[in-house]
Amino acid sequence: MTRNMGNTDRIIRLVVGIALLAWGYVEHNWLGAIGLVPLATAAIGWCPAYLPFGIKTNKG
Repeated sequence: MTRNMGNTDRIIRLVVGIALLAWGYVEHNWLGAIGLVPLATAAIGWCPAYLPFGIKTNKG
């Protein structure tokens, strides 16, 4: 698994993931758990949805 996400992409996913989790916690809504997906992809630096489209935001 080579990284296909750049730093900016990872930071955006981190912020979005935290925001979704916080929203779910504040609203007592389990849908906030969806925030775990962008957090996980930001942590590993690899997004499986990018593969079929050949997207790579990593410059290296």
